[in-house]
Amino acid sequence: MSPNEIPSDSPANAHTFQVDLRGLVDLLSHHLYSSPRVYLRELLQNAVDAISARQALDPAAPARITVRADGELTVTDTGIGLTEADVHTFLATIGRSSKRDAEGRLDGTGLASARGDFIGQFGIGLLACFVVADEITVVTRSAAAPDAPVIEWRGSSDGRYTIRTLPAGAQPQPGTTVRLAPRADAAQWTRADQVVALARDFGSLLRHEVTVVDGSGSETRINRTPPWAAAHGSPLARREALTEYCRTTFDFTPLDCIDLDLPVAGLSGVAYVLPDAVPPSRRAGHRVHLKGMLLSDKADELLPDWAFFVRCVVDTDSLRPTASREGLYADETLAAVRDALGGRIRDWLTGLSASDPALLHRFLGVHHLAVKALARHDDELLRMLLPWLPFETTDGRVTLDEFARAHPVILVTRTVEEFRQVAPVAGAAGLGVVNGGYTYDRDLVHRLPEIRPGSSVADLDPGTVTAHLDAVDPSVELAAAAFLGIAREVVGRFDCDVALRTFHPAGAPALLLDDREARHERTRAQLADDADGLWADILGSLRAATPRAQLVLNHLNPLVRRAASITHRELAVTAVEALYGQALLLTRRPLRSSESALLNRSFISLLDHAMLGHETAAPGKDA
Repeated sequence: MSPNEIPSDSPANAHTFQVDLRGLVDLLSHHLYSSPRVYLRELLQNAVDAISARQALDPAAPARITVRADGELTVTDTGIGLTEADVHTFLATIGRSSKRDAEGRLDGTGLASARGDFIGQFGIGLLACFVVADEITVVTRSAAAPDAPVIEWRGSSDGRYTIRTLPAGAQPQPGTTVRLAPRADAAQWTRADQVVALARDFGSLLRHEVTVVDGSGSETRINRTPPWAAAHGSPLARREALTEYCRTTFDFTPLDCIDLDLPVAGLSGVAYVLPDAVPPSRRAGHRVHLKGMLLSDKADELLPDWAFFVRCVVDTDSLRPTASREGLYADETLAAVRDALGGRIRDWLTGLSASDPALLHRFLGVHHLAVKALARHDDELLRMLLPWLPFETTDGRVTLDEFARAHPVILVTRTVEEFRQVAPVAGAAGLGVVNGGYTYDRDLVHRLPEIRPGSSVADLDPGTVTAHLDAVDPSVELAAAAFLGIAREVVGRFDCDVALRTFHPAGAPALLLDDREARHERTRAQLADDADGLWADILGSLRAATPRAQLVLNHLNPLVRRAASITHRELAVTAVEALYGQALLLTRRPLRSSESALLNRSFISLLDHAMLGHETAAPGKDA
């Protein structure tokens, strides 16, 4: 190195980053915080932490937060306050928090024991006020010394600030007052009614007294002891208080209330069972409070996915917030709490069968899907609740235990379509068939023998149904041979065969049977028809000699017997198309375009034949 070179780590080469405060405020308002409303949460949070810090030094110190909304907005606390050095260090340094030192620990003010009581940790909370105001004024007096001066800090959103000392009367007691003059475009967030609503939403569970005072001097007490932590005269009174809290907070009356108490994690609260079914994909709106302050009202990560039938409100000391303090930080603690809370809900479920069977029936009638999801992976819950769960069967919607008593051999369909195809015939034949096409149902029914020895469960084979369809007399089939030939020609275009049988109920003219292989072949054929070039050739080469669907005509049905005697080809074609279309509709599966065209064509043809017959039979017409 030459004598004139300066080392790269020399102070002469060191520079300090410059921060554009307006740009940072824009970043906060549009990317970190979800709404300007969080400004009040940050002010309440700072006030709570200041009080916690003062009480760590003086447990007898007052603990009050007063919010005034009278054009301007002020938040006054009886907390520890700040010295002039603190003001320079913490209010004028972005990211520096009075709760941490430069290495992320509490500073040396003797407040280490209070760290668990602090909500904020990131040192950016006061900046949220610039989302609604261009200027922030802080008047503070430290509780560290009786003669501590009153300091005023006035900060602007352009990055400038001033500090001056005020007369002692400006802040007679230790504490801090933050004053905001809202911008015109943000005035709605500081109206008295809005401030009361925001304060209640964010601070209803805070452990220090919070009061909002409007321009007329009217006071509104914001917080209260949560009903799960308050004393009640009786279990019934406690339940009524919990139910009323649910109505106020979530706007529904719960089926039941489940206590959530995890002392090790510093968590308490309640889970409310929804009175109506919700889809599993719908994300829950759990409310999580951190040391009394609302952290999130959309904390869907708090509970396992299967517990979508409850809404929770909890207060915790141990879970970590994200930097925006609007969500939970995903770590091992959150995972452990989630598992533990899931265990509490599971214990409630298993206990219902013994303590309140009537409530269990009501619950399963609404939320059976959630229980089925859990029971698939929980053997104990499966043994306890599977007999109570309702299933769609050929005997109607009944519990599996009731159905098993009537049918020692239980057949399960793979799809809803299969069940709807065979249910009328299987029910008339005395077969016990369960619809396994719904989520989780087939897997759970197959586990029935584990908890009910002697029961037999098997997947439904189309051959089982066919075995209960009686063959017609050969002379009857011979007489209908011409019609059956036309029928095979018509439905053959849809990869379907035709058979003439007798079965109950007699009111069913036709039954369309196919299996999974036939459906796969139908899908392949449709794709091949829609494709072109090489892809069509590939799909065509995959054609397999799989069983085709079968249209079974019921000779016990009067309409089918009349149709079998039709000799007029055009009318026979129309009759077959109508019977096939009606059997298709009974399966309730999506129709291909060619099948939709068939239904339309058969309807028009039948209408045309009916009108032609009417004209022929009308008086005064020539033959």
